[in-house]
Amino acid sequence: RALTTVRDIPLPSTPTRDFPGGEPSKPEMRTTCPGPNTLAARAELDAFQETGALRFVVDVENSRGCYVRDVDGNVMLDMFSHIASLPIGYNHPTMLEVFTNPRNVATLAHRPALFNLPPAGYAKTVRETLMSVAPRGLTHVTTQMCGSCANENAMKQVYIAVANRRRRERGGYGAGDVSEEELSSCMVNRAPGSKPYKFLSFHGAFHGRTAACLSLTHSKPTHKLDIPAFEWPIAPFPRLRYPLDDPACAAHNAAEEARCVKETCELLDADPDVVGVIVEPVQSEGGDNHASGAFFRSLRAECASRGVKFIVDEVQTGCGASGTFWAHEQWGLDDPPDAVTFSKKMQIAGYYTKADLVPDAPYRVFNTWMGDPGKVLMLEAVLKCVKNDGLVENARVTGEYLREGLHALSRAHAGKLHNVRGVGTITAVDLDSSAARDDAVDALREEGVDIATCGDRTIRCRPGLYFTPKHARVFLDAFDRVLARSSG
Repeated sequence: RALTTVRDIPLPSTPTRDFPGGEPSKPEMRTTCPGPNTLAARAELDAFQETGALRFVVDVENSRGCYVRDVDGNVMLDMFSHIASLPIGYNHPTMLEVFTNPRNVATLAHRPALFNLPPAGYAKTVRETLMSVAPRGLTHVTTQMCGSCANENAMKQVYIAVANRRRRERGGYGAGDVSEEELSSCMVNRAPGSKPYKFLSFHGAFHGRTAACLSLTHSKPTHKLDIPAFEWPIAPFPRLRYPLDDPACAAHNAAEEARCVKETCELLDADPDVVGVIVEPVQSEGGDNHASGAFFRSLRAECASRGVKFIVDEVQTGCGASGTFWAHEQWGLDDPPDAVTFSKKMQIAGYYTKADLVPDAPYRVFNTWMGDPGKVLMLEAVLKCVKNDGLVENARVTGEYLREGLHALSRAHAGKLHNVRGVGTITAVDLDSSAARDDAVDALREEGVDIATCGDRTIRCRPGLYFTPKHARVFLDAFDRVLARSSG
């Protein structure tokens, strides 16, 4: 609908109730942000930490729902939710009950070496939480500490599986068939024990900051500068025209996706040691870059035909914000991914895999904690809210309204906004330049909206799952005022 203003768009209904226990109805700014109390707190931290990324200091106890309060008393609509990791807002009663329920005290007080000494009843807990939302076709789950750990160790399970498959193909299999030369050479980081295996990633990707993950990350130089990296292949990710469903964009986008698939195949065919491909459903840190389901289906099929494992990194997109529980569900894959990694809104990090990626022996993928049962209890609270309050459907409905509102703003403020795009509330829009984008984000914060950036000139929305159309209206009204004041 070519509606002129945000106020012309009716608020859609959503299955999600108001935030339990109440929340503010609108932002309230008492000082500039960062204010004097934040600046004082930052000065304290600065004595023993690097604080350049500190935005403001949060008064967690007095924040509620989708509204964050800082230590200066400013109340802001939180559209970044701690880098997309706060799933059900501030001080949700169901989450707080995790920490007040006497049945949980022992679990929260004793963090175990989980793969050596799991607590009683843990199998049932995992079955009712993590496995209840397992992606189709993936039968096993391994918990980890963070998204980087999840990606790094999922890659290791691919390497182990590929090495065993190649041993099997040459007539041996398993640890008993590993040569003495392999065992001794791996201890000094040499072949044949240390394999030359590689993962293919995409320009614009972000997969984490551990050593191997940095070799897969290509979003910002600051992440990678001065850090040694593997010389692994990097394929082009489609640079599409938006909206994706606009017939005027169809021919360009189809050709661009075909080019990227072709170049990916050429890289795979050039090196038999490329044993895996990893991709994000939305390149979040790299600029909220999207591709069509057809692109991902082609990519998956090309990997499968070559015996190359296919990992989907859902660290930022998983747990409902896309309008489906997993964003890759929208691709229509016939053959599921070999692994799906997760973290952030799931509270616990890790990855799901098919059975053939399960390691062949203990301690091959291992660390002291291997996750945290307390975080699984937090996930249990999140999943209860997702189910009871229709949060996945809410993300779909609210995301559609949010994008319709951004389109209205782009018409009302001609030439200032570009490339509205998204799935669910994982929504983004471009401005004319990095400077214009940064100015808009600063102005939005003064209006009481905390939102973040990505890519060169993109504003990205990453609210929690209780973010409803009424919250989106608050943001759109504030953005309307900011754009009206901006020059150009």
